[in-house]
Amino acid sequence: MMNFYREDPNLSFILQQYLDEDFFKWADGKLDEFGERCGTEIDERAVHTDREGQPRLIKYDRNGNDVSHVWLNEGYKKTVEQTYNTGIVGFVHKPIPELYREGNYVYSYAQGYLLSQAEPGFYCPVTLTMATAYLLDAYGDKELKDKYLPHVLSTGETELFEGATFLTERQGGSDVGANEVKAVFENGTYKIYGEKYFASNAGACGVAMVLARREGAQSGTKGLSLFLVPWKTDDGILNSLEIRRLKDKLGVRAVPSGEVVFHGSEAYLVGDADKGFYYMMEALNLSRVCNAVASVGIMQRAFLEAKKYAFSRKTFGSLLADFPMVKETLVKMAAKQEVETGAVFSLISLFDRIMRKTGPVKNEGHAMNRLLIALLKMETAEQAIHFAHESIEMHGGNGYIEDFVTPRLLRDAQVLTVWEGTANILGLEILRLIKKFDASRLFIDEMNEELQRLPQNLQKYSGPVQAGISKLNELLTVLASSDENTQTLHSKRVAKLMVKIYESISALKDAQAGGRRKEIIAQVFLNDTWGLTAVIDEEMLSLKHFDEILYVKEVAKVNS
Repeated sequence: MMNFYREDPNLSFILQQYLDEDFFKWADGKLDEFGERCGTEIDERAVHTDREGQPRLIKYDRNGNDVSHVWLNEGYKKTVEQTYNTGIVGFVHKPIPELYREGNYVYSYAQGYLLSQAEPGFYCPVTLTMATAYLLDAYGDKELKDKYLPHVLSTGETELFEGATFLTERQGGSDVGANEVKAVFENGTYKIYGEKYFASNAGACGVAMVLARREGAQSGTKGLSLFLVPWKTDDGILNSLEIRRLKDKLGVRAVPSGEVVFHGSEAYLVGDADKGFYYMMEALNLSRVCNAVASVGIMQRAFLEAKKYAFSRKTFGSLLADFPMVKETLVKMAAKQEVETGAVFSLISLFDRIMRKTGPVKNEGHAMNRLLIALLKMETAEQAIHFAHESIEMHGGNGYIEDFVTPRLLRDAQVLTVWEGTANILGLEILRLIKKFDASRLFIDEMNEELQRLPQNLQKYSGPVQAGISKLNELLTVLASSDENTQTLHSKRVAKLMVKIYESISALKDAQAGGRRKEIIAQVFLNDTWGLTAVIDEEMLSLKHFDEILYVKEVAKVNS
């Protein structure tokens, strides 16, 4: 039983950098309430949903009619109500009543970060609804927005329509250009025919954003259009669709994912018929940021569980937290999690200005936004798995028992490397950005500028980062004159080096803003990231600064 917001002073530190004083004061109180709820009742419901209360498909009613109804347990439905009523989706697009102004993605993603610590399977539908809201608000015509947007943005004043984005087809997978679902214009309206093979939030959504190919449209991604498909008609019956089955997934069992077949479902064209794939890729980038947020959320929960166990478990006459190797593990986890979360929210600040068009962004900023999304989605997903593993090891045999949260963290983390693009797909995305927008030059120039802006007392830590930039330059120079196979093979190496550079600079910027403790965090992070520690670690930062980094006095108060 925890308050996830109070357990994480780093989140408050981050938000104060990106929210103005009035917004932060309001958000601080709301996140404290939500953090308490996520760490108690929502967390309890997550256990029940994962173990006994998973979504179930009720295919037929008692008369044999196909109703394709997805049963959701009452706790799940209560979590949906409580979460959306906080404005996690709505306040990105409409005013917060107490502040008389719209919220932003920074606040929304802070909520998602807390929710993901309880259950990323609860956050997945929120992600899909965020994407649906963006697409409808940005590209829907007035009639479509008037009818559906109030429901998608509902904070309790009207019926909620959760959203979904259906891309994946059996024959295509990541190759969206191979999609075959058709949109046929019949009697003055579009009708959708075909199957979406991995459709998350199926049966729980009120509307779905669906990519389909109009009759006569060209092949490949350029021939795809975007359609809004209501799950039910205005009369409350299924919109000529069915769920063939729900997927039996390893993790994130809370969200229903299924195979959806359209049999002439009524649909509404969204935006320019020739730009459907472009629109959906914008939504995909939004979902990739959500993926990174869920990943750092899992990292934080795994760290909290490891820390809590280390300060309560006695062995050989001492607490686990008294042993040097345990101290080193916890300090490295704390440093990586704090730095990576800070880096993700630095990206979110840029993402917010671009998506909501609220601040100045250079033309190059759009390419940097896409590059950083790909980099951080890749890195955070891998680290979520690593952190879950570390937390299991900290618990020993108990970490492998489903009575503890650690097995679920590992199962849930595994999907984040797959959803919204695998590391290989992201590597190809990075190559495209380098070739099309010279993104590597933009990245290196910006990182050099950031290093130069650091104060003198932090310049002494910049050596390994500068060496990393030189190595990146060298690698990119070789790849520029290499064949496509060589470039593709090395794309993830380029990505890994870029992430190390970006997060290292983020750590140093946090040290500039956060003082002594953040400077120690930066040192630990840099040493671990760049392999600076000698065979004999004479500094032993993890032991010298353990109490300060782990807030040991605060832990002692909680345990006393």
